[in-house]
Amino acid sequence: MIQRGELPPGTRLPSVREASRRRNLSPSTVFEAYYLLQARGLIESRPRSGFYVRSPPGPARRTVARPARSRPVAVSELVFEVLAATRRAGVAPLGSAFPGAELFPLKQLARSLSAGMRRLTPARMAEDLPPGNLRLRQQIALRYEFAGTRVLPEDILITNGAMEALTLSLQAVTRPGDAVAVESPAFYGALQALERLRLKAVEIPCDTHRGLNLDALGEALRRQEIKACWFMPGFHNPTGSSLPEAGRRELMRLLEAHDVPLIEDDVYAELYYGSRPLPPVKSFDKRGLVMHCGSFSKCLAPGYRVGWVAGGRHAEAIARAKMMTTISTAVPSQQALSEYLAHGGYERHLRNLRRTLARQHELAARLAARHFPPGTRLGSPAGGYFLWVEFPEGVDTLRMHREALDRGINIAPGQMFSATGQFANCLRLNYGHPRDARFEPAMRAIGELAR
Repeated sequence: MIQRGELPPGTRLPSVREASRRRNLSPSTVFEAYYLLQARGLIESRPRSGFYVRSPPGPARRTVARPARSRPVAVSELVFEVLAATRRAGVAPLGSAFPGAELFPLKQLARSLSAGMRRLTPARMAEDLPPGNLRLRQQIALRYEFAGTRVLPEDILITNGAMEALTLSLQAVTRPGDAVAVESPAFYGALQALERLRLKAVEIPCDTHRGLNLDALGEALRRQEIKACWFMPGFHNPTGSSLPEAGRRELMRLLEAHDVPLIEDDVYAELYYGSRPLPPVKSFDKRGLVMHCGSFSKCLAPGYRVGWVAGGRHAEAIARAKMMTTISTAVPSQQALSEYLAHGGYERHLRNLRRTLARQHELAARLAARHFPPGTRLGSPAGGYFLWVEFPEGVDTLRMHREALDRGINIAPGQMFSATGQFANCLRLNYGHPRDARFEPAMRAIGELAR
């Protein structure tokens, strides 16, 4: 009703007691529902007054369309500091980039690895050199087909995880000194890749609810020469936002108008919470501008390091860059995944994984609503396992990160997601460890630190 406008801003919701009586629910159930609406930014609590419908949030200052300038990137030291903390034994991994290993069918994958290797011959080893294992590429192409996107097996290159696919794509279309458009906040791996290749970042605002600001992108494309875009339209890391289908079509129209290639980072595509996923931007690409990059690391096989890229018109350049760097992706990993996808119950695993992560998101939102200070705003992810938290101005999440480590908690401060040091009052939380008993106490401790 709020989203349809039937409950306008300022409307007072029924009291907990009244809603409980009307609907024959316990007060605690009504409280939980109101906490979730509050966590999603739809209502607010007024002391000694009750719950009210919030005014629709206007764009935050950093989401206003404005000319963006290209800048050198230097984020690696902070990223290395945070990642080193993630590896500490006994630390609650809320700053981690990976979900819990217990969520994945590791035993079934091990059996698939054993079965695949028994059938491997010396001749087959050579066949799995770039572009990679044919049966695996056929299965990936089939998943594209199920999602309504036409990609042929011969258009797919198997890589060492998505990070290699993304970096090779970047190398194929840029030279040192070129400007590349990235979201702001951005996946820190994208910023590190730009830093290593001596590229400049053009930061395009990304709203925590609506995704990429297309007005700002259009302005940037008109005002300066941008050689490529690196965007994550679905379940964006770190905000969790997704660009709606109409926005994806408009993004493709902008890219075609300026003849600018897109590196589409879609590693969380399988982790949607609803009944069906949004189509990738690749599905609207008629000219081969989109290099679509995916991975099994976040949804099936962490540590196997198997990703891929459907490179469009740049496929040959990407394949050559692969041959000049790592040559080949590990044959055993390709064999194991090919075997599992053919016989291992991948769809059943994905359904269970999506349900688990959706429940974890609801838990994280409830805990944040209870423990985080007033004025805190949360992202509203419809997939993945990251929650973007924007605390009131004045909260320093880099300081929080260092103090949280003293309490055995790792978080990812907002500054590591910007080439210009923005988002000092923000952080990214990983809620993808459902069996970790430290999660709820850690969320409570984070709220104490923020206050």
